[in-house]
Amino acid sequence: MKFYTLTDLNRASGEILDTALVEPVTLTKHGKGRLVVMNADHYRKLTERSGIQAFTLQDAPPAVMDELMTGLAQLPQS
Repeated sequence: MKFYTLTDLNRASGEILDTALVEPVTLTKHGKGRLVVMNADHYRKLTERSGIQAFTLQDAPPAVMDELMTGLAQLPQS
């Protein structure tokens, strides 16, 4: 697994997303892992095995959307 900072996401988003198609990528803030980006097939396999529930943006419950929006608001702005 490769690690990038959230600041790197602004500078090298193409590289990070290309990497995430091949292997999971951890995005860090202040040295701590905050987000993981991975290809959708890999995510589906993980959730199917573990019983974790996944949602699309259209069908996510309000609490999940609130958590997502809070996390996105914490990303650095370019």
